Amino acid sequence: MEVLVIDGQGGKLGRELVEQITKAHPEVTLTAVGTNSLATESMMKGGARRVATGENAVIVNSRRADVILGPIGIVLADALLGEISPAMAAAVGSSRAVKILIPMNRCETLVAGVPGLSASALIADALQKLEAVL
Repeated sequence: MEVLVIDGQGGKLGRELVEQITKAHPEVTLTAVGTNSLATESMMKGGARRVATGENAVIVNSRRADVILGPIGIVLADALLGEISPAMAAAVGSSRAVKILIPMNRCETLVAGVPGLSASALIADALQKLEAVL
């Protein structure tokens, strides 16, 4: 099973996902892609062994993944303060992978019906959804 974690900005969300996924499922092939080097470095510190950075890495790894996890902005062009290019958003959105998107109500994107949960509560819910897929 190929699991792809994508994150940007400081990579804190991605790092937490990587830490918990590698701990709970060491058998999965986990790849972490940062939209910038800081996010990639953060996910490496979280235990990711397969890492890459940038637009092309998002595009290529989105084609290979069975599951993609990350903030909801990874499917929205110009999200994450402009770090998500239209090509990145299209690659994630059109991927055959199951997408587990964490609804971070930031960067002018508000998700109706999602209460203002903490990042840890959102991560816990995303990991439960991953369990159901695996």
